[in-house]
Amino acid sequence: MKDFTRRTLLQGGTALAATGMLTGPALFDFAKAWAQSAPWKAEPGAKLTVMRWKRFVPAEDDAFNAMVAAFKAATGTEMNVFSESFEDVQPKASVAANTGSGLDLAWGLHTLPQLFPTKVLKMNDVADYLGGKYGGWTDAAAKTCKLGNDWLGIPVATNGGYLTYRKSALDKAGFKEFPKDFPSFLEMCKALKANNTPAGFALGHASGDGNAWLHWVLWGHGAYTVDQNDKIVINSPETAKALEYCKALYDSFIPGTASWNDSSNNKAFLAGELYCTANGISIYVAAKTDASKKELAEDTYHALWPVGPVGKPTELQLALPILAFNFTKYPNAAKAFVAFMLEKENYEKWLSGAQGYLTQTLNAYESAPIWKADPKNEVFSQASKRTLPAAGIGTVGEKAATAIADFIVVDMFANYCTGAKDAKGAMAEAERQLKRIYR
Repeated sequence: MKDFTRRTLLQGGTALAATGMLTGPALFDFAKAWAQSAPWKAEPGAKLTVMRWKRFVPAEDDAFNAMVAAFKAATGTEMNVFSESFEDVQPKASVAANTGSGLDLAWGLHTLPQLFPTKVLKMNDVADYLGGKYGGWTDAAAKTCKLGNDWLGIPVATNGGYLTYRKSALDKAGFKEFPKDFPSFLEMCKALKANNTPAGFALGHASGDGNAWLHWVLWGHGAYTVDQNDKIVINSPETAKALEYCKALYDSFIPGTASWNDSSNNKAFLAGELYCTANGISIYVAAKTDASKKELAEDTYHALWPVGPVGKPTELQLALPILAFNFTKYPNAAKAFVAFMLEKENYEKWLSGAQGYLTQTLNAYESAPIWKADPKNEVFSQASKRTLPAAGIGTVGEKAATAIADFIVVDMFANYCTGAKDAKGAMAEAERQLKRIYR
């Protein structure tokens, strides 16, 4: 757990200055002025314990930590921050929600606030303040955090996940551009395998990567867990076609993807074992900042998801919402901290620190400098606007959030692709689990 002091703020300036981030005294001066005029005044003696997901881009973490230190210095709020892996964020937030202690704020994944609708601090005033000041929220981001007219959390950012590939491998396989539809994408994966330059996508409990690409396959075939009325429709001919397509892809993958988590493909790609995968920009950033991987970085490119039989994008991008629990003793400090993070003086430079790993959810930041800083970043700028909500065409809420958290779609595909169940059995198991949730 990190405790943040003004010394932390002053010492962190060197790395952040390269990104254009406000640092040291400049950041402190801004924070102090902001705290004096902000709509929320931290309670005297406020102490906030904040859990966030474990960073994949060091400069993003540096920028976040600098903001935390500045907020502490300006408001006098004691800030204790710790990080957890993607897989551990939701279980630990659930423990806090059930016990009513341990955390004040949780920065998590997907529709995390929807899991605890009666345990979170309503954020309507923060959402209205930020949305009014910065051009409004993207549609899916708002749906991720809203229940009726209430904001259960704030959609801080989206982690855009797109296709990351080695251009030389595609050229050798006979593909001069990245495929734009499902059939040609499958043919590309087969060709990559034939050349011993395989693709690979997570079929294990990878909260980000696994959910993202498997929902893309499902939705791309016009199949969903539930329809617009939340009627369970997973057991369908469209789902069966999605399973068959996924199995054909799986047969072309590098071995071991059935047990991959969210870091497995990063490691395999950077080790030169993997030539196409779905991920945030962190693979490219890691290669670009490692002198020994200069050739790999130059050969790494990004592409939008191919479009399936439905004829339109069907992306599930990783929402990164933050929530405050309603049992916090310091609600004003919690709201102030969330609003402070998304102010332009912080947020635009934070995006630069993240180097494309975070995508804005407020429309005013579409023109942020990061998207023109490197041509390979631009694809990720579209994530928040192209994504569907995690519920697909169903209602965003606690039930849809539970279905994501329980890996129902991921397990259905994994069961079929690995031979654990036939198509009927895999769909029936997913249907049974959904009925447990949607009852």
